[in-house]
Amino acid sequence: MRQGERAEEPGTAGAGTAPPDAALAAPPAPPPGAPSVGPRAAAAVAAEVAGVTPAPSGSPRVGAFFDVDNTIIRGASAFHLAVGLYQRGFFRKRDIWRFAAIQARYLAFGESREQIDQVRSRGLSIMRGHSVAEVTAIAEDVYDEVLSLRIYPGTQRLLDAHVAAGHEVWLVTATPVEIGALLAHRLGATGGLGTVAEHRDGYYTGALVGDLLHGEAKAEAVRALAEREGLDLSASYAYGDSANDLAILTSVGHPCAINPDRRLRRHAADRGWPVREFRGRARTARRRGTAAAALAGAAWVLSVTGRALHRSLRG
Repeated sequence: MRQGERAEEPGTAGAGTAPPDAALAAPPAPPPGAPSVGPRAAAAVAAEVAGVTPAPSGSPRVGAFFDVDNTIIRGASAFHLAVGLYQRGFFRKRDIWRFAAIQARYLAFGESREQIDQVRSRGLSIMRGHSVAEVTAIAEDVYDEVLSLRIYPGTQRLLDAHVAAGHEVWLVTATPVEIGALLAHRLGATGGLGTVAEHRDGYYTGALVGDLLHGEAKAEAVRALAEREGLDLSASYAYGDSANDLAILTSVGHPCAINPDRRLRRHAADRGWPVREFRGRARTARRRGTAAAALAGAAWVLSVTGRALHRSLRG
């Protein structure tokens, strides 16, 4: 594995490989008197339980590509990073209002290009002049304090099964590549593909290198990575929650919808793709509810956020 080269590739950041004992999901206990199960057998059991096919020796290399928001982490990771930045004086209270409104719409209706563009433009202006090291350190704190508690256990088990099967596991996210690499490292994945925010002498300039890693740009990044690493996309896997992830889902031989929005759920049903639901019954029922119910939920989230901010302003 060419770890040093991976870090230099634009839009990619290697996270290292988790130790074998950390990567393996716990296999079923053997019956009394049965022979002990070695690491390779344990990996095969873990992968089989998750529906992942281990790569045979000498076969083409296999990748597994995971979207992040609402696939691995409940909600928008950028929102929680924004809150962490606000708490450390990066921007003003009115910016939190904007991010809270975007988060509420995202939870109720899923993501849209308009939301992505809003977050991008405001986020870049906030980052301007701050050091990469400072933002990365804050992201570490946000992961420990918030994001680690919002990871779907089902998705984590699935990711672990791919690692155990010997696959390269990559997170593909619109967040800055440094944040994607942090998440990948913490989750035991191979590395992260993310948006490249320009920085000079270790400080963000407020501009992007290329475009936001979203939609078709994700698929282009995955294809470029596969060519560079020698991954067989026809034997690879991809996971996403939104119709905006269709570009990467259709790039691989084994697509899977996780916690899908309505459009992706319909598309998966039409194509016969597997669907995994890790949100729990209450969350699924809300997602399948009427548009009026979604609007009411969004209004409730905004009212709670508004009351909290009002108290903060008065204090």
